[in-house]
Amino acid sequence: MSTTRREFLHALGVIAAAPALVGLTGKGRVIGGGFVPDGSAQGHLLRDGAARARLRTSATRRAERRVKVAIVGGGMGGLSAAWRLDGLGMHDWTLLEMDARTGGNARSADYRGQRAPWGAHYVPVPSHDAVHVRQLFRELGVLSADGVWDERVLCHTPQERIWQHGRWHEGLEPTDAMSRAHREQFRLFEERIGEWRATGMFSVPSAEGHARRLAAQRAGGAAAKQAAAVGALDAQTAQEWMTREGFDAPALRWWVEYGTRDDYGASLTQASAWAAVHYFAGRDKDEQGPLTWPEGNDYIAQQLTQRLSARRHTDGRARIVTGAPAWNVARSGTKWIVDTPTERITADVVIWCAPLFVLPRVCDAVTLPVTHEYAPWVVANIVIDRPPASVGAQLAWDNVIYGSRSLGYVNAAHQGLGTPPDRTVWTWYHAVVDRPAREARQYLQQRPWTAWRDEILADLGRAHGDIADCVARIDIMRWGHAMARPTPGILGRVAALNAWQPAPRMYVAHADLSGLSLFEEAQWHGVHAADSAFAALVCLHGPRFLVHLQGRGSSLLPRAR
Repeated sequence: MSTTRREFLHALGVIAAAPALVGLTGKGRVIGGGFVPDGSAQGHLLRDGAARARLRTSATRRAERRVKVAIVGGGMGGLSAAWRLDGLGMHDWTLLEMDARTGGNARSADYRGQRAPWGAHYVPVPSHDAVHVRQLFRELGVLSADGVWDERVLCHTPQERIWQHGRWHEGLEPTDAMSRAHREQFRLFEERIGEWRATGMFSVPSAEGHARRLAAQRAGGAAAKQAAAVGALDAQTAQEWMTREGFDAPALRWWVEYGTRDDYGASLTQASAWAAVHYFAGRDKDEQGPLTWPEGNDYIAQQLTQRLSARRHTDGRARIVTGAPAWNVARSGTKWIVDTPTERITADVVIWCAPLFVLPRVCDAVTLPVTHEYAPWVVANIVIDRPPASVGAQLAWDNVIYGSRSLGYVNAAHQGLGTPPDRTVWTWYHAVVDRPAREARQYLQQRPWTAWRDEILADLGRAHGDIADCVARIDIMRWGHAMARPTPGILGRVAALNAWQPAPRMYVAHADLSGLSLFEEAQWHGVHAADSAFAALVCLHGPRFLVHLQGRGSSLLPRAR
């Protein structure tokens, strides 16, 4: 059944949220759109203490639930923790998600059947080190038993193009009309990255690389010297490192910063040199991917959600509860009490899967050992109702404009089979790196939709002169705390976080523990938090608990971290 324009707007939640729902281009074309709900209202209730005050003063009796594990947060870390617990045969858990949908920063939109991402939109083909990623993809049918990837989810060609010097060029390296000296800098940069890659100290998930670096430190000699060189990268910014290496070609600096903005929401002056090197050295040079879907990584989130939702509690209640922010988490004797606006959950173990900075605001027992800076982002879904003018290489999956403040746009219809539709959705990404993070968040809240609409049209207009006549609507998501930003000192912060446990029988499963907002990192921490929770339950309930689970198919006893 088709959706009317009014129903569509209401479903997006923009009628109340947008300061302006329509705008006129220079030629008088009406462009609809607005800000979509971003969860900031719930976040501000926690920040200001209003959420916990409501719990104290509410006369409403909340339903009660008793489970062995309460999982707080339905992003990739929380879903991965639940997936791992089920794999261990431990099904007595409840996952609480603040939003109306699971997925975290991998959520997506639906435009009359055309899915489009609001955030994370691809996964590079995982290396063999990423054993749990590969296991999950085998379960989802993305990776066959004999190691062959499903061609439907490997990014189709053309994958990438860049707008430079008045036309589109295939690939992303901005090498058009470049001098011989600057081309040589690109070659030397690739050579230097190859040397770092060969150390094995840069990997995804990053825990493997950290372990190799620490082992090399203990080994002494040449290995320790190499580990020290890797560690020294983290004492400087990416820009300082490139200057010391003699990498001053403007196109090379732009290209490297495109990488740090893309993965970390950080400029060269903000990102640790270690993180900049990791962006390039943490992946195989010639990996065959990436893996992508029209809705981005929300495909993974919703596949997991469906599979995990198939099993319910013995009382018939759902194990995944959406619209359920955790407003208070507290110890009561040997148990944990998690309060949401409508329910009180009593659990033996808590797995915290929301951003770390939120935890002390809901749990008085917790003090963070270190804090991250969080990168603000703007993501816009742009409905295109006819193909705009274009010169040069044909429309690709990833389309980047050289010199732009934005990261360009992803074509949501790229993975579709058959004739490309005239009506499609482009997802435009912009990391706010030109001001301090706190100031940037205020800027996001204060800047009107019309200003973003005009900036987006001007940005795309550099490559598509008639874009304003091809856009039907622009919907905007503001991510105030999109991801931890890996500024210098990230290795020390990660070491402190991974040596820390918030409280007895409370474990953390979030990419913040790595300082890198990547699917593989969130999954890794979800799996290991679930392993720790499982081991804690065995210690708490004794051998009978383990025997009971083994009788239901569990054969693995993981070690507590």
